[in-house]
Amino acid sequence: MSAVVKKPDILIRPMSECDITFIIDIENCAYEFPWNKTIFHDCLQAGYSGWVIEYEKNLVGYGVMLISSDESHILNLCVHPDYQSIGLGKQLLKHFLELAKTHNISRIFLETRPTNFKAIKLYLDLGFNEIGRRRNYYPTKIGREDALVLAKTLLAEEM
Repeated sequence: MSAVVKKPDILIRPMSECDITFIIDIENCAYEFPWNKTIFHDCLQAGYSGWVIEYEKNLVGYGVMLISSDESHILNLCVHPDYQSIGLGKQLLKHFLELAKTHNISRIFLETRPTNFKAIKLYLDLGFNEIGRRRNYYPTKIGREDALVLAKTLLAEEM
């Protein structure tokens, strides 16, 4: 008996206005304090680099990155909780790193909650380092939570 192993169909493509309704559904599943439609709309209108990841033809994740001069800032990177821990976030983050290289970016920044252990592991695995904290950055049900600030320097030989 032989078995055929089929690789899942994964597509990373630019985010469009039509995606925002699906993105908001994922935001609401993934975050206690999600971004709203206006924020995503404004990011697209401002020309930020927005991307979605499809798995088996379903939109399951997305990210938004601001690119300016020689730095970039990943503002949001999210995979639906039902699709986490299968490598989709890693693929999307690698996509952002490749985009940064094509724009001659030397440093990429992002923030994450110190309680978001899965995200922290992903970022550290891909070469990000903690460079600081933003005090009282994120809302919580009982107040505010700090943000870890992480950065990755892209070396000239990587670009």
